Amino acid sequence: MFSFLPAFVLFPIHFLLQIINLGFWAILIICLGLVKLVLPFAWVKAVLNPIMHFFMFAFGVISVLIIKATNRATWDYSVKGELSKNKWYLMMPNHLSYLDIILLIEFAATRIPAPKFFLKKELIWLPFVGLGAWALDMPFMRRYSREFVEKNPHLKGKDIETTRKSCEKFQRTPTTVINFVEGSRYTPQKHQIKASTYQNLLPPKAGGVAFTLAAMGELFTNILDVTIQYPDNTEHPMMDILCGRLGRVVVHIDVLPVEEHIIGDYFNNESFRVSFQLWLNSVWEQKDKYISQLVGPK
Repeated sequence: MFSFLPAFVLFPIHFLLQIINLGFWAILIICLGLVKLVLPFAWVKAVLNPIMHFFMFAFGVISVLIIKATNRATWDYSVKGELSKNKWYLMMPNHLSYLDIILLIEFAATRIPAPKFFLKKELIWLPFVGLGAWALDMPFMRRYSREFVEKNPHLKGKDIETTRKSCEKFQRTPTTVINFVEGSRYTPQKHQIKASTYQNLLPPKAGGVAFTLAAMGELFTNILDVTIQYPDNTEHPMMDILCGRLGRVVVHIDVLPVEEHIIGDYFNNESFRVSFQLWLNSVWEQKDKYISQLVGPK
């Protein structure tokens, strides 16, 4: 609709529309979150949570509509397996851009239960997003380096404890728990710093995924291995989107079983830790090969 406009005109229009959309739905969600804070009763949460999830889905759907109105993009969604709104899923996507979150929310709207993202603690201060995520009961994680924990031993296991408490909340209603296993957005610089053995991905962090499976393994119906890619916009996808230069959007989901051999004590069982890392690395290897097919050789 508006993709014919030059980038310097389209950018402020698109950016403003996205901010208005985010701000409107976030304010509604935050207001209901404050009601839950003041009235911490189970029946209040049971009434308000579906309404808040509807607001979140509305944000994602409208955001994608804005993107489609300002870009001549092609959208390639594919699912290998069956999905349901009445099951529990652990979703493991790769991470390239802020757009990933919008796409996953929009994808979930008509296919799977409301998504709950594991977010970095610093994002609580991000306007609209931080408080909106807090109101939606999304867990904020603070990751500590091994060196920092060695200097502050009282913090050992704190991030895992946060995961455990969050998982308890998710057991009450069908939920999609989303863990960006790489722990950060992919960039060529991070790829080089981390000395990644994968061509298109950062190394996966196994601890959080393993603990989530241990805490909710009996509830999870499936693991959703999600591959997100923007094959024509590998350098600066978010800037390209705002400027109307988005090409192809690929979201591919493999529905994997939750097998017994991937549920166990990751932190105290050495043999399980090794086997779980091998399993997760094999999933990442297949994802890396698939992305290489999409973007071509580097």
